[in-house]
Amino acid sequence: MPTMVTIGVYGFDGDSFLQRLRHADVRLLIDVRQRRGVRGPEYAWANSLRLQAALAHARIAYEHHPELAPTTELRRLQYAEDDRQGVGKRSRRELAAEYTRRYTAEILDRADLTPLASALPDSGTAALFCVERDPEACHRSLIAQRLTERHHVTIEHLRPLD
Repeated sequence: MPTMVTIGVYGFDGDSFLQRLRHADVRLLIDVRQRRGVRGPEYAWANSLRLQAALAHARIAYEHHPELAPTTELRRLQYAEDDRQGVGKRSRRELAAEYTRRYTAEILDRADLTPLASALPDSGTAALFCVERDPEACHRSLIAQRLTERHHVTIEHLRPLD
């Protein structure tokens, strides 16, 4: 049965992020962000070109799958719910029900995940990568759930070590 992990940016620095990937034997990082930048100097390491250079140095392959990223409209829908609940993006714990419904209908139901599942490394594992610390607060958990349901991929969610 193929395996995959998920991981976010928040809560890591560049070194601890790479260390966590190495510990999980990640050989391929699959970036599912629409915009591949993160605000704030503490997360500059996660901006696309710096991240890709660090991954190449660590001998971890990189792929960007923008077709799995939420649209700007969907992100704004989630931000509005965050505002309504008084939750900051970096402290969100779960996705809004409407965001989940629309992401599933507008993005996930239209995506063919078969090529992604078929291309998982034979040795080591792949990582679904986005920004949020907790997978429950990020669309990567929805992708992971779909991969489990339809392609029997075993998922582990990596979080920063507290």
